[in-house]
Amino acid sequence: MITSLRMVNFKNFADETLKVGPFTVIVGANASGKSNIRDAFRFLHGIGRGYTLAEILGGKYGPGGQREWEGVRGAPGEIARWDTDLDIPSSTFAVEIELAATTDSNILYSIEIWYDEFDPSGFWVSNEELRSGSNPDYQAIGSGSDRLSFLQSGQDRFDDSFSKFQPALSQFPEHRQASNFRSALGNMRFLEPSPKRMREPSMPGATMLGDGGENLPSVLEAICADPHRGRNLMSWLQELTPMDVSDFDFPRDPSGRVHLQIVERNGRKVSAHSASDGTLRFLGILAALLGPNEGGLYFFEEIDNGMHPNRLWLLLDLIEQQTAEGNIQVVTTTHSPALLAWMSDIAFENASVVYRDEYWADSVIRPIAGLYNLRELRESQGLERLHTRGWLETAMKFSEGDSDTDYLDDDEDDWEQEVIQ
Repeated sequence: MITSLRMVNFKNFADETLKVGPFTVIVGANASGKSNIRDAFRFLHGIGRGYTLAEILGGKYGPGGQREWEGVRGAPGEIARWDTDLDIPSSTFAVEIELAATTDSNILYSIEIWYDEFDPSGFWVSNEELRSGSNPDYQAIGSGSDRLSFLQSGQDRFDDSFSKFQPALSQFPEHRQASNFRSALGNMRFLEPSPKRMREPSMPGATMLGDGGENLPSVLEAICADPHRGRNLMSWLQELTPMDVSDFDFPRDPSGRVHLQIVERNGRKVSAHSASDGTLRFLGILAALLGPNEGGLYFFEEIDNGMHPNRLWLLLDLIEQQTAEGNIQVVTTTHSPALLAWMSDIAFENASVVYRDEYWADSVIRPIAGLYNLRELRESQGLERLHTRGWLETAMKFSEGDSDTDYLDDDEDDWEQEVIQ
């Protein structure tokens, strides 16, 4: 399980760490940097898929020019944090991720990338390390040549056979720890269910749900083929919708593609084209979380989008049940006060706020539970009310600025009453 993500000079983060739990909720205003956290996870995911740095950041194309991978958002000079004092991008950025291990020591992977906008080489690995315990499994160092020098644990020799334009983690042929960690990064999913894509028919046997919800009919058909998982899927859908749902039907069109129909108890069949966007989005999330999966981290942007506020508790209940089993993790961003209102105590402890002041160039990340007196205020005022009144942003402003902190210390009672009344 991933326990933390650190970003150094990455986009609008100077040096910030996100605490990651089984279910992690990220809140923050527009343009605060929530999507940049997603980009950091996608950067690591690209490493897990074995891509070069140019492919991770710019996109991967297969035979015939078919795009296999969408690059990380932003122009090259926008991925490395912009140094406002020098008016240039930082020369390096780094991403670090920690995984809980079955042994006493967690596993830590860090990679530092050099960037020079005038260098034709673009991005290259300047430092990379995989560590479990006090000793590194390997440490790779970029040099003036096009190769990496690295020292592998238990060996006294350096090897310069690896390209510095691709993370060493994906170049080891038979390094067990590197292979296991690479698999963990490769198992991430970034889901943005699109009702338009979920309404489309799919090929029989296509049981991998696309990031936009593609293949929903055939994925649901595969789930329903298992009686236990099918009943579980139906019970969640019946709780969500006022439709009197009793079953699914998966008719084929003349070309053999699978379509989705929702069957009500009176026999009426509602096609995916007539189902509401909210119902389809919920079905997409169900298909992702209840379908066959190999574990890993699922990242959703605005998971509450299209959901009725009175049904969000079902969504949270589903996520917390699935993540409690320990096979998957879920990270989501949200603007929804209703979602915050329904968060359990465990989810509350793993929630974070991203904040960027209008006068700052950088964003900061802080655990919500650590904000001023918030555990008590959550009980008396409700987290959703504090969120809608801007309390989280105000608390961040006071806690992160020196002069504002002095103000809070002197007038904390007046400030608290002003915000929550």
